[in-house]
Amino acid sequence: MQDIMKISFPGKLVFGKNTLEQLPDEVTALSCTRALVITITPLLNQLKGFTSKLEASGVQVQTNTGIVNEPSFAEVQQLLQEVKGFNPDVVIGIGGGSVLDVAKVIAALLDNEQGLKDIVGIGFLKRRPKKLICIPTTSGTGSEVSPNSILVDETDNQKKGIISPFLVPDIVYVDPLLTMGVPPAITAATGIDALTHCLEAYTNLFAHPFIDVYAYEGMRLIAANIVQAVQNGNDEEARTQVAMGSLLGGFCLGPVNTAGVHALSYPLGSAYHLAHGLSNALLLPYVMEFNYVAAPKRYADVAVALGCEREADDVKTALKGIEKIRSLISACGIPARLRDVGIPKEAIPQMAVDAMKITRLLKNNPRLITEKDAIDIFNAAY
Repeated sequence: MQDIMKISFPGKLVFGKNTLEQLPDEVTALSCTRALVITITPLLNQLKGFTSKLEASGVQVQTNTGIVNEPSFAEVQQLLQEVKGFNPDVVIGIGGGSVLDVAKVIAALLDNEQGLKDIVGIGFLKRRPKKLICIPTTSGTGSEVSPNSILVDETDNQKKGIISPFLVPDIVYVDPLLTMGVPPAITAATGIDALTHCLEAYTNLFAHPFIDVYAYEGMRLIAANIVQAVQNGNDEEARTQVAMGSLLGGFCLGPVNTAGVHALSYPLGSAYHLAHGLSNALLLPYVMEFNYVAAPKRYADVAVALGCEREADDVKTALKGIEKIRSLISACGIPARLRDVGIPKEAIPQMAVDAMKITRLLKNNPRLITEKDAIDIFNAAY
């Protein structure tokens, strides 16, 4: 367990169905005159009422829908130039993890003497000049409450993290009804991503009792409801439980963070542009197989959180948990193998080299992963 644990909570968190309707009043209460809304095109119709209410109360609104895939440094720089003239008082991110990550960075960089390259890494961002509100529309990244933003650096094609308590929003609204229109494949991948946040926090070398509470309950809620949310997207109860599990996973990301699964998944996203959640799902069972021998008690607890009965000993219970993860991934219709998503086998050695660069996550893994281990895990997942 780490000696000192730091957790930065958002200034205000509102969770519940139809809470989006309260958001215009929240914004006007901040006495803002200009609001930048970063979102995605499919949500524009849904957000018409929200932006109209803001404008009716005298708030100028500029909407940007430029972030479509996992965002790059160049895209953030371009967006920064586009919105500098507007100079909003508040940045509102409404979307999936990529949109929220960008909203967080834009709020930090506007009117800031620091540039993007100055803040990459852990703890380099000195302040965030603009108010920040985040509203997730997928149940996955937990970005709405985490101190992290992940961007692709196009100069070396590597994903890089900006980690700072200043990236935690002032206000967070989680309205599970906003996830109702998310297609099954995205619901599945983002849900397994959220589950992985909880699982990797719970089995982490630096696991902490305070975060264990969030991690365990997050695993329980997602495992019990993700298949229903994927197979019947109109089930409000399943959507609500998965949204809560995702939020709990987000709270795990600052103080404890993820480990081997996320580190090994980064090259799949940066080199092959696979969605982040899908990358994690492809590797999760294989990293669990590698790890459980180093922390059998923790992995046995994971199995129980996932809904398995305790077996005669921790190892047998842990193995049941790995089986359960495989069955969840299968029931969600997620591909099970790297070869199923078009990754060439000859790419594995380079992916292992790239994964070794993600030391900020590898150091958290319960078992040391060497480059040879990474190659073995990728081969097992192939």
